[in-house]
Amino acid sequence: MGETEVMRELVAREPLFHRTEFGTTRADLEAMTSPDYWEVGASGRVYDRAFVVDVLLERYAADEPDPWSTEGFACHPLGPDTFLLTYTLTQGARITRRATVWERTGSSWRALYHQGTVVAD
Repeated sequence: MGETEVMRELVAREPLFHRTEFGTTRADLEAMTSPDYWEVGASGRVYDRAFVVDVLLERYAADEPDPWSTEGFACHPLGPDTFLLTYTLTQGARITRRATVWERTGSSWRALYHQGTVVAD
């Protein structure tokens, strides 16, 4: 698989957890993350997979509008089946730089790590 195809597939999955077409159930969220998945939120706090999944299930149940846009994608190979995808996410006035480490698992992808950092004025 070429880097262009990898980037196309990963861009289609970002922003992570905002693409509801990949599923919104606990099983879906666990399938798209590794068992030891963790993230650093824009607040700087560290969250484990269980916490993230619980928060996401609440968010999906609330079904509130979540307008967003992305730009500036870059994809860097880290190993044979592991890639770092970076980009900028805009949600209203809030802008964050995002980074997700993705691992190819057979014919699909799962996130190993994610970070969002607020862009200061």
